[in-house]
Amino acid sequence: MVQRVFTWRYGGQRVYLYGSFNGWTERIQMIKVEGSGAIFQRILELPPGCYMYRFLVDDVWQVDKEQQCFQDTYGMINNMIFVDISEPGTSSVSMAQKPNLQLSPTDIDVLRHHLSVFLSSSTAYDLMPNSVKVIALDVDVSVRQAFHFMYEEGIAVVPLWDEESTRITGILTSSDFISILLHLHSNPASLTDEEIEKHTISAWKDLKFRLHADMIGSPHRNNRRALIQAGPDETLKEIAVKILHNKISVVPVLDITQDGSCPQLLSIMCLSRILKHLCRQLRRHLDYLPLLQQPVGYLLLGTWAKGFGNSSSRVLLTLRATEPLSSALNLLIQANVSSIPIVDKLGVLVDVYCRSDIMALANSSVYAHIQLDDVKISQVLEIVNVTGQNRFQTCTRFDSLFRVMKLFSNPGVRRLIVIDATSRQVEGIITLTDIFGYIIG
Repeated sequence: MVQRVFTWRYGGQRVYLYGSFNGWTERIQMIKVEGSGAIFQRILELPPGCYMYRFLVDDVWQVDKEQQCFQDTYGMINNMIFVDISEPGTSSVSMAQKPNLQLSPTDIDVLRHHLSVFLSSSTAYDLMPNSVKVIALDVDVSVRQAFHFMYEEGIAVVPLWDEESTRITGILTSSDFISILLHLHSNPASLTDEEIEKHTISAWKDLKFRLHADMIGSPHRNNRRALIQAGPDETLKEIAVKILHNKISVVPVLDITQDGSCPQLLSIMCLSRILKHLCRQLRRHLDYLPLLQQPVGYLLLGTWAKGFGNSSSRVLLTLRATEPLSSALNLLIQANVSSIPIVDKLGVLVDVYCRSDIMALANSSVYAHIQLDDVKISQVLEIVNVTGQNRFQTCTRFDSLFRVMKLFSNPGVRRLIVIDATSRQVEGIITLTDIFGYIIG
């Protein structure tokens, strides 16, 4: 939290402060400075971010006249002033430096194109360290061993190696584990205990493909989708587009030999790595990209509850901690989302259940017999929260786009829950996919 002093210097009998920091719902009485007949002040503790405010002086809306000189150049909306409150130890942006917050749709499109150009200026090779360990699993490893290994290593995705074809043939993810659990839940007699113990990754992928083909009524059951991959010379934009368009989480970067045999796995590329690189590049160009200072609640990205943010066709999904685990798993798969905010009866954020949280059940073979309808979300959260680490990040709808991007560039941050700074009620959710979808279009 940062202390901010709000001052009204021009007299009056009754002076109140209104602002976006509390949703415009509460009037805050300004206190007259002792020994002064005209100056009113009020100190508030606010989280870092961008806010709007104005004063009600004797029942008339007013703004600070010292900011009036910036009105013609930077504009004010509905007789309001914008203020940027920086984190402790950083310098605030003065109103004279503050970019215009009333960008036209054309300006926004141009600035989004500039961000897209930044992505096109670097390749996958630019993000590769000089030395790195890349893990792949053989497709003949048992599913139980594979997920146990992923749990122990703390990873949610891993490439699959086929010794027979001597190439990377796919990716194993936490979503596969969820699908296995749901399949066993719907078909408890489909696999015996011995079969579950020996069921290989390859066998699961075959079963998954047949189930999908049956669901869509496809007659071409042997025509699997080719592995989505990238080369080291592909641009970051091209890789991001592959991830977005194919609705996948990672892309393996392969170095293809001239004869096309035995491609070498160089790296795994994901959106968070790309965004971290982009933020490093953009720090030197903030003055030329006012879009980055826009509050995220005013941009067409993210999923929002009614009355918050820009309208979207998507519905903000939430669950209670008392609901069964099956509700969370089915919602993750059916709605094709990576996480679900867990809220109380007032809509206040309690926790977040993510696809990767399912890996906590991979430590033993208990997952094969778990009754998904009998286990509560709260019970599973107790398991995944055993480390005591903060597993999710939040922001407000008034945080700038660049601040949100910087939060996403931190390891492990895949989504931000948008909350009201005071009540902690959930207002929306922004994901990595939302950020890149907004930049690339």
